[in-house]
Amino acid sequence: MGFVIRMPPTAMTRPQTPQTTHRIALLFNANKVYDREIITGIGNYLLSTRAAWDLFLEEDFRCRLTGIERFDGDGIIADFDDPAVSEALRDCPLPVVAVGSSFEDPAQYPPDLPYIATDNSKLVSLAYTHLIGAGLEHFALYSLPQAEENRWAQQRELAFAHLRHADGYSAEQVHSEIYRGLSTSAPSWNQATEQLTAWLRELPKPVGIIAVTDARARHLLQACLIAGIPVPEEVAIIGIDNDPLTRTLTRIPLSSVIQGTEEMGRTAAHLLHQMLRGARFPGRRILVPPVGINVLESTKHQPLASPYVMRARHFIRQYACQGIRTEQVADYVGVSRSSLEEYFRRERKCTVHQEILHHKLDVAKALLAKGDASSAEVAIRCGFTSLQYMYAVFRRELGCTPREYQERAKSTEASTPG
Repeated sequence: MGFVIRMPPTAMTRPQTPQTTHRIALLFNANKVYDREIITGIGNYLLSTRAAWDLFLEEDFRCRLTGIERFDGDGIIADFDDPAVSEALRDCPLPVVAVGSSFEDPAQYPPDLPYIATDNSKLVSLAYTHLIGAGLEHFALYSLPQAEENRWAQQRELAFAHLRHADGYSAEQVHSEIYRGLSTSAPSWNQATEQLTAWLRELPKPVGIIAVTDARARHLLQACLIAGIPVPEEVAIIGIDNDPLTRTLTRIPLSSVIQGTEEMGRTAAHLLHQMLRGARFPGRRILVPPVGINVLESTKHQPLASPYVMRARHFIRQYACQGIRTEQVADYVGVSRSSLEEYFRRERKCTVHQEILHHKLDVAKALLAKGDASSAEVAIRCGFTSLQYMYAVFRRELGCTPREYQERAKSTEASTPG
């Protein structure tokens, strides 16, 4: 079934006594960031313990699910968010560790298996607290259509509803704040976006919206961009997963809750390792909390009095690195350049050109800190007219060159405790 990843001890760590090699199946969808990080956690556990496992892994386990209960191996770690998995492994004689969503109703957990869960209540609570801290007073949740395979999303709805009820909001009010929408498959894409946009327009502004995944957060952001709704001034968006692919596909970087997926993988591997030695953990449940939040532009909400400044900053965040000028921003907002400059002087204490420059500078700093692009590449990607001009801006605004800034960022990262 699929390919084998062999995890033998290295020459430096080879144990002095022979080990039994175990054949372990990992039933996860390696196309999803959530599953990949759980697999990474399993791999890290094996490296740290020198356990000798042959891992059987498909890119998408569902293509091999039929007959999995007859797997000729020693154990299985599986994603139980898919109801077909729990059904397929119901009578499996091998040791099985289940991984998936947390549930409010204990009856929804498999009764006879150890279960490692992402803590949905803490995921949503962390996102909610972050939006409150950003100065927002109205909140909503963008979920997924109700279905057996989306039970985890409905659990996040329940967590959101509990938070809102605790803040004194009625069931009817909370119901209007939760939107499931349509699936975003190609045939229904336009209809899904139109309905989502209509819901967004009806929400009181400014509003903070929690999306149950980063993919849903990206859909929200696209709807806001199409409708001309400023993010984060009118709609602040936070997802869940911290998916690097999603971040590269959005014009406005998305904030996201970082799940404890690697810890889930390590814990699942640890339990199975013990089960291979004869231990049993029927009905044991371990909830793993989130790691934290990757805070980016989509939730950096700053209350502004002028709708013109809000719209202008929305446009600048999207296109500053494409070399836009003040006249283009004024045209987008629909006011004269002189009027827009006056609004900016009142609210931002700077000119429109300075706002554009500051955004380009922030993007450049982020790229330099990552360290995977040269100064010349950063200048091009951030829309500076030349490398020399970017150097001049860095010296004027930060008192250092781009290279010096990059070295400082590396030094700070190296000295930060892990």
